[in-house]
Amino acid sequence: MASGEEFVSETLELLDWKRHVFALYAEVRALEPELGWARWRHVRAGLFRDHPQSPRPGYDRLDYFGYDPAWRFLADVVPAERETRRIAGSGPAPVAFTRFALARFGGHELELFWLEAYGGGLFLPFRDATSGSGTYGGGRYLLDTVKGADLGAAGSRLVLDFNFAYNPSCAYDPGWACPLSPPANRLPLEVEAGELEPVG
Repeated sequence: MASGEEFVSETLELLDWKRHVFALYAEVRALEPELGWARWRHVRAGLFRDHPQSPRPGYDRLDYFGYDPAWRFLADVVPAERETRRIAGSGPAPVAFTRFALARFGGHELELFWLEAYGGGLFLPFRDATSGSGTYGGGRYLLDTVKGADLGAAGSRLVLDFNFAYNPSCAYDPGWACPLSPPANRLPLEVEAGELEPVG
């Protein structure tokens, strides 16, 4: 167990990581999509390599599909009956979320979740036909506003740009506990956009 000083130090480091990520997504939302994506990749590479709260400190092999504007959507948010879900993941206990809406785009839909913990946050994980074969088998995240991953909106429609799909921390180190994509959020197609499976 970490000492009091170690715990304070690690907590402040995590706060610093979150500040960087929140600032990065604010930059992304202010830029043209492909320029924002290039900036996102650049900053993430530095954080993974150099930040002490990196999912794998020193890791410098982040890789992605090329940017494809066809994977950017404005999704209609359709209310769904609220339902508490305990989403399983890589940790010992599931995480409580409320499924509250559906995001509909391009003939597909994904369930939208709200984190039950204090303050809450929008969470959108997904799997697709590349999961386990080119991308992380447990799925990827598109939105996780608790951690700053927020691509914005156009009126009442959510920006879903799969070029910004990224791996959960547990994809890099099993010591991290991450909720993974539930069965309802499996897309029956290959989403050849976003982050690829970690190397090594």
